[in-house]
Amino acid sequence: MAGKQVVFHIGGWSSCGFYNKAASVLASLSVLFPSRLRVVNHMYGSRDEYRSWLLGEDETNGFRDTFAGVSKANKQTSSPFSWIEADGSNNFVGGCDDTLDWCKSFVSPAGDSGKAKSKMQADGHTADHGYDYDLVVIGGGSGGLAASKEAARFGAKVAVLDFVKPSPAGSTWGLGGTCVNVGCIPKKLMHNAALIGEILTNDVQPYGFTAPEQTEGHKWESMRDSVQNHIRGLNFNYRVTLREKNVTYLNKLGKFIDAHTLELTDKKGKVSQLTSSRFIVATGGRPTTLDCEGGEHAITSDDIFSLEKSPGKTLCVGASYISLECAGFLAGLGLDTTVAVRSILLRGFDREIADKIGAHMEDHGVKFKNGVVPSKLEKASDGKITVTFSDGSSDVYDTVLTAIGRRADTEKLGVDAVGVKTNPKNGKIVCTDEQTSVSNIYAIGDVMEGCPELTPVAIQAGKMLSRRLFDGSDEPMDYQNICTTVFTPLEYGVVGMSEEDAKAASGCGSKIEVYHSNFTPLEWSLSEHRQKHPAFCKVIVSKDDDRVLGMHYLGPHAGEVTQGFGVSMKKGMTFDELTNTVGIHPTSAETFTDLTITKSSGESADSKGC
Repeated sequence: MAGKQVVFHIGGWSSCGFYNKAASVLASLSVLFPSRLRVVNHMYGSRDEYRSWLLGEDETNGFRDTFAGVSKANKQTSSPFSWIEADGSNNFVGGCDDTLDWCKSFVSPAGDSGKAKSKMQADGHTADHGYDYDLVVIGGGSGGLAASKEAARFGAKVAVLDFVKPSPAGSTWGLGGTCVNVGCIPKKLMHNAALIGEILTNDVQPYGFTAPEQTEGHKWESMRDSVQNHIRGLNFNYRVTLREKNVTYLNKLGKFIDAHTLELTDKKGKVSQLTSSRFIVATGGRPTTLDCEGGEHAITSDDIFSLEKSPGKTLCVGASYISLECAGFLAGLGLDTTVAVRSILLRGFDREIADKIGAHMEDHGVKFKNGVVPSKLEKASDGKITVTFSDGSSDVYDTVLTAIGRRADTEKLGVDAVGVKTNPKNGKIVCTDEQTSVSNIYAIGDVMEGCPELTPVAIQAGKMLSRRLFDGSDEPMDYQNICTTVFTPLEYGVVGMSEEDAKAASGCGSKIEVYHSNFTPLEWSLSEHRQKHPAFCKVIVSKDDDRVLGMHYLGPHAGEVTQGFGVSMKKGMTFDELTNTVGIHPTSAETFTDLTITKSSGESADSKGC
């Protein structure tokens, strides 16, 4: 960008945080490079004055018509509004993020895009390193498998270690990690079983079908066998795929001896060693066990999906999404289900949504014991478990399922001994762009401190890390605005901030606006039992620049509805852009494009019509 001076215009209003942020960076650059950059500020005292200027310019002088047909320039009314003046014409830049990206490119070498770059340090890897492998991945879960296959794609010699330590209840499984074996896959299949049961019981008659008569009710064993057969097929396919990708699979437990050497122990106790230039720790996490007298009688999510017989009357301990998802499908299958809640439901999620989920579950048969934890479990000779709670009450259950959190599975891995920094509270590995404090040892997924505990996050992080290690990429993993879904009976999809987090980030609730709607999905409209708890969505918007900060959806097919909005959130979508999008009719997703009612208005959020 040497040579002719750039004249950069930026418009906004004085209290807009995004305008001030972008204008401040531009001002600094103009001081540092006065011969290369001149900044012209169009600052107004209020949002209304700013928009009056922008629209006034447009109407009287054809201001935005000068941007060479750039449609985004013609639509943008948020702050800031930036453009470059050059040879009598205007070149539209965009809003805050676009301006900051331009600033990065302004001070970057020629051809540099200005995008964020990885902060990884050189790890000493060379082509002739002399070790057994270029890369050894410890952990054969979703993230580890993705990283290993991606590295092999670039010609690296790769091995994957996967050794499943049995749960305290004795459960074990095959290659593929938590998600495939004891997490996402069996959970959603059993969730779907519960949804099918609800449809058969409550929804078929309005559509002209006769509800089938079932004298025996739901057959747990049949469902379990079908789910486990599907999982075994996935386990087999993973092993075949590794072989096809030239990745060595070792069913052995690894322990670091030094930064380049692992001690391996197989299931027969035989010990060997291997060396590698680089390691990725992808061991994930395991459920936290119940810490009370008799806690060993409780099972976890590592066990529930492969139980030989129906769990029967079940106590789910904890208010995590895992606990509520399991309680939801168990109740949906007709089982007597209770959730013990120490404090609040779904900590870390939006409070309004959590309350709606709890009310829906309670109305659909799930019982809640609030403000208590188990203090004692006693197992009788017939297998029944008497649970005494912290408030002195007690009850008898067939199964106690604990879902009170997860811990990093780094026990006996020896990372501390070779200098890898961990969080002493949870054992998770501290990283910068997935690189640990030992430069040739990396970590991805649930085992990494600060990483969202989501399968697609581990997969993407693993792929991107392998590209940086073996294909010259410098692009880091972006952990912001990641979509997720909670598969409770009333499904919850979310991307972005909760209402509470948005208020905290802005420093004042008056700086955000919440648009919301209660609505009945068309597929629910003929079923009377669906009317008490309608679907719900809300969008949290910054008043400063109209940016969408969070999107929340409660209703059928939540993951399918939410996923597409993740792209828009990554691109800094404004509420104006959202509501100017033409929806697909009749769908639940289109409700987001039709939102007009704000919380601050006090008007009813109940949707009318189709």
